[in-house]
Amino acid sequence: MKFIIFSFLAVVAFADKRNSYAPPPPAPAYGASSASTRSEIELAPPVATLRDDRTQDEEGNFNVEFEADNSIVFAQSGSPDGDEGSVVKAGHYSYTAPDGTFVEVKYVADENGYQPQSDLLPVAPEFPHPIPQFVLDQIAKAAEEDEAAAREAQASVRSAQYAPPPTAYGQPQ
Repeated sequence: MKFIIFSFLAVVAFADKRNSYAPPPPAPAYGASSASTRSEIELAPPVATLRDDRTQDEEGNFNVEFEADNSIVFAQSGSPDGDEGSVVKAGHYSYTAPDGTFVEVKYVADENGYQPQSDLLPVAPEFPHPIPQFVLDQIAKAAEEDEAAAREAQASVRSAQYAPPPTAYGQPQ
């Protein structure tokens, strides 16, 4: 019995410490350098709220307008007019990106999903767009190769000698 208790204590004492819990490292603040401790991180100055208006009526319609002194603007309105009482929202937000670019996004969120609109968002090319000639040539070549392979397979089936199975089977062994 003493041996079992001693063995258990030894296993616990020499257990692999890699699976033990350690708290995650602190997340860096926005705009912070790669400082190693929180006391070395330079925090950005606080941002003042210039406007924060929120209204909501008895029927679920709402309106939110927010503006901060760092040029962030957000406005959104919504109502429960969607399917099965889902909320339909429309709004816009704008801010200045770190590279100095002014970003403005207008959006609608309804039964068709989130639909943002902005000059900075990528746009897919119009379809049908012209297909380059080399692509058309490659498609034609692939079709010709498929037809040739089908003809060869059909010809090999016709020319193969079909031997019927033997009519008499030998004695079981």
